[in-house]
Amino acid sequence: MTAARAPRRIVVVGASAAGLTAAETLRREGYDGALTLLGKEPHLPYDRPPLSKQVLAGEWTAARTRLRHPEEVAALGLDLRLGTAATALSPASRTVTLTDGEDIGWDAVLIATGVRPRRLPWCGLPGTHVLRHLEDALALRERLAADRRLVIVGAGFLGSEVASSARALGARVTLVEPAPVPLARVVGHQVGAHIARLHREHGVDLRTGTAVTGVETAAGRLTGVRLSDATTVPADDVLVAIGSEPATDWLTGSGVRLDDGVVCDAYNSAAPGVYAAGDVARWHNPLFGTSMRLEHRTNAAEQAMAAARHLLHPEPARPFAPVPYFWTDQYGIRVQAYGHLRDHEEARVVAGDPADGRFLVAYRKGRTLVGALSFGLPPKTLRPWRAAVAARADWTASTQPP
Repeated sequence: MTAARAPRRIVVVGASAAGLTAAETLRREGYDGALTLLGKEPHLPYDRPPLSKQVLAGEWTAARTRLRHPEEVAALGLDLRLGTAATALSPASRTVTLTDGEDIGWDAVLIATGVRPRRLPWCGLPGTHVLRHLEDALALRERLAADRRLVIVGAGFLGSEVASSARALGARVTLVEPAPVPLARVVGHQVGAHIARLHREHGVDLRTGTAVTGVETAAGRLTGVRLSDATTVPADDVLVAIGSEPATDWLTGSGVRLDDGVVCDAYNSAAPGVYAAGDVARWHNPLFGTSMRLEHRTNAAEQAMAAARHLLHPEPARPFAPVPYFWTDQYGIRVQAYGHLRDHEEARVVAGDPADGRFLVAYRKGRTLVGALSFGLPPKTLRPWRAAVAARADWTASTQPP
């Protein structure tokens, strides 16, 4: 068998955490060829989780969110194109087309374009916000102050974190969520109920089981939202936090398979010479036997490293089979979890006491432990459960009292 020719031109599309990690991994693994990193935003790669927390609260400057110092990025020897987006991909001609019409050739391309926020029809009105980019966080931060009225549509991780940050600044927050409790589909009803309790204990007007049906305006600016329970909530600003969708429009017509993300195999390969990593990638995780797309910061780095290594060294093939990890900080409480909690069939408290607001929950699917979540407990409490999830431990044996 003839060995595959090593790539001499690699293009990484997306100067995200995943994109930068992929570039660093390629260099660390010995790749010394041409390496282009495209970034739609004008900034050096920065970290997004602090946007809804430290940046919004005014604790961090924009510069502190940088993932690497400028000299560290320069040392990678990149053809760095910031403020430049990809508009098309052609696997046939092996080119990426840029916004200025330039075509860049490649032997391999790694897609790390992440996601974009879902919007509602009135999102363009003055007074409305989404939160994905650094500018979004800075613009919302300028609007938050004591007694300012902020309505947040969506009580997921992002909406809940912004509510926490806004309350710390003294803003009056109304949080609107169609489900009975926040995040129930992911973490279960019991954990969701405790997140709801946290919001209310910290002065958030949490409206569950209701949805936004329209908006009120005056002089062209949004002044409130109308809810399905026939009430109207006045607002100085509204944040729409109803989830995200993969940034894949530029791949339409490329022949790369798209289905809620770039569809990859267990090795992060989407097509010959085409790989994907991070929030945009949907891949088959053999550990859980299912396809998944994760919008978690840890996964972005881990998947980018795996994809870059497989790009350079396709043999021997090693599937990307991580135990997912996520965390969220709200009102000084850290909630963190290992595993694939979505679509679980049972959630059981196995340590601590929910009445005290400090407890650990295990998650079951079939007869297998598929995840564990700690609510306000030290990190060391959760760590042993990661190994149990990775081992596909038996549910009954894992959850029996010691």
